[in-house]
Amino acid sequence: MSRRDSIRYEFVEYVPDTLEEGVLYVSVRFATASHKCACGCDSEVVTPLSRTDWRLTYDGESVSLYPSIGNWSLPCQSHYWIEQNRVRWAPQWSRSEIDAGRRADRRAKAEHFSPLPTAPDRKEAQPAKPSLWRRITRLWS
Repeated sequence: MSRRDSIRYEFVEYVPDTLEEGVLYVSVRFATASHKCACGCDSEVVTPLSRTDWRLTYDGESVSLYPSIGNWSLPCQSHYWIEQNRVRWAPQWSRSEIDAGRRADRRAKAEHFSPLPTAPDRKEAQPAKPSLWRRITRLWS
């Protein structure tokens, strides 16, 4: 296994069946970026692009993905960022950090996709209470 320190990108409509080492394939149509794990373990990594998953930035020359890529389900459990075509390695997370990160991801998705609160049911229109002035004038009439 050979860890990468850089990655190049290709904008594609469909991610190829066979991924090339060191290439981040970006499908705008399917809002997905895919690559082989940067640690060299040969596993395929898919990063869905959305408000609650990853965000990709393209500055005309390089790509970046945010947040970091934590391959917690892979045997390698590698953890890194892709910033301006560079792979920046992060420290290994503990099991409790991984679990906390997954809980935060689930919470963010639940908040984002929860239905908007509805307006409270309106009660039947109640007759307006007469004003103080109206009550006083009634007493005098």
